[in-house]
Amino acid sequence: MIVGVFGAGAWGTALAYTCAKSGNQVVHWGFGGVFDGLSDLQKPENVTRTDNMDDLKNCEYWLIVTPAAFFRETVRKMRNVYNGQPILICTKGMESETGQFMSEILNSEIPECKDFGILSGPQFAREVATDIPTGSTLAGNERVRAGGHKALSLLYLQDSEDVIGAQVCGVGKNAVSLISGFLTVAAQGENDRALYFTRAWDEIAEIGVKMGADCETFLLLCGVGDLFLSATSTTSRNFSAGLSIARDEEYTGTVEGVFALQGLVKRAQSLGVQVPVLVDMKRKMGL
Repeated sequence: MIVGVFGAGAWGTALAYTCAKSGNQVVHWGFGGVFDGLSDLQKPENVTRTDNMDDLKNCEYWLIVTPAAFFRETVRKMRNVYNGQPILICTKGMESETGQFMSEILNSEIPECKDFGILSGPQFAREVATDIPTGSTLAGNERVRAGGHKALSLLYLQDSEDVIGAQVCGVGKNAVSLISGFLTVAAQGENDRALYFTRAWDEIAEIGVKMGADCETFLLLCGVGDLFLSATSTTSRNFSAGLSIARDEEYTGTVEGVFALQGLVKRAQSLGVQVPVLVDMKRKMGL
């Protein structure tokens, strides 16, 4: 299969390499021809790099792996070369200006695309790229899931039809990971930290269920699996940023948890869902 991968950061590069090592031909697009993710790793021979989206027009399957901040801009350009491919969204986040999830942006920019899904789970990019065993939830219809299994056969993929739930989990774990890092410093004790952590995740699940998600999705790899990885490790940018906020230190880079927490509070308000812990944590972190 010929797979097109949009996004050349660490996660996009990791997935491009994994698709290649899964036996596919890969066309890897990077904005401006810049490929700055995992540059110390050797590129597989069956990965072709390009800055021209036209080169991905005839790919059989697409992965979008751009940061949430650039997702709409990228998808808007992709529409010009869209050729009916199933699209797998591998970006976890919300658009800061609108509070929209990635599938909502995709629907607005490429409305003709009906076959799209979500890849979400406990995935640190470097470990994926170096073949460390990794599992993810693959959410979507049958066509999306079938293509995903061919594209990413080296990963352990857990099938789901709950596209909404998988997205809420991915966004929610960013917010709760930020909160977890903050509470590691700011909580009165371990009991206090565990109390807020658990209540925060419960509020995320309430938002998801209100949106139509299956509650069981929050127990899958995209849910507690990803939460366990991201909310307990300093390798997680969100967890580390939470630590920095609690210590009144500057954090660097894009921290999706900041936008996620802000966006989830807004979404909860629009849905009429009470989220006192998320609101309190947002206030305490000055967001």
